[in-house]
Formats: sequence, structure tokens, C-alpha cells
Amino acid sequence: MNLAQIEATARAAHAGQTDKAGRPYADHLRAVAEGVRARGGDEEQIAAAWLHDAVEDDALSARWLREAALSSRTKDIVLAVTKRAGEPPEAYAARILATPGALLVKEADLAHNADPARLAVLDEATRTRLTEKYARMRALLGLVR
Repeated sequence: MNLAQIEATARAAHAGQTDKAGRPYADHLRAVAEGVRARGGDEEQIAAAWLHDAVEDDALSARWLREAALSSRTKDIVLAVTKRAGEPPEAYAARILATPGALLVKEADLAHNADPARLAVLDEATRTRLTEKYARMRALLGLVR
């Protein structure tokens, strides 16, 4: 699959979904893919950025990912950044750090999630909770500002 096909697949998989602020979820995927590109990521990482929430959100199945015409590195990155039910943040961060290319994708994801303009439309309790959550993950991943 080329990047245009991957983007189309991700957009179709998340069609009708919105983020916490009510915006189309595909806007988040685009922002993460652009963030990966801006940080010097390669095509495999950009592909993973488009798909980074697909398995976690049940938009696409793990079986789809296994069988997809994607590089093993792209698949590994998607699986690395896919949170697992009941998984401690430390274990999640360790898996990301252990997977080549995954840290850049997660960094772009966190950057968009923690964008003040994006958080500003949320209620104060949610904004505070998410800000703390993202800061903790950045610390676990060694991403300091």
C-alpha cells in the first residue's frame, strides 16, 4: 500500500468518529502524520501515524493489520503505539522505546493531543487530567521540552 491508500484506509476506518472536542477524528490522524513528516520521519513512520489508533479504537482489526500490504516495520510501530487494556503506562512506554521508529510517531501523537488550542475547548477537569496524562507519558518516554 502506498501512503495515499493508507490515508484513505485510515480515513474510512475512522469515518464518523470524532475526537473529545467533537472534530472529525481524521483531523487528528492527519496532524500526527504531518507531525511525523515534520520531525523527519520516513514513509513507514508516516504510514504508522495514519494507522496509529486504528487497532486500539477497533477501527481495524489486528488481523487486518497482520494481513495488510504494509512493511513489517510499519506494523511493528502500529502495534507498539497501540495501548492494551489494563496495561501500565510504564509497560506501554517501554514497548514504544523498544520498537525502532515508534518513539517519533508517539511524540507526534502526544504533541497534537497536548496542543493547547485543542485542549482549550475541553472542560477544565478533562483538560487538567489529559495535560497530566500526556506530561507523564512524555516523561516516561524521555521527551523533555
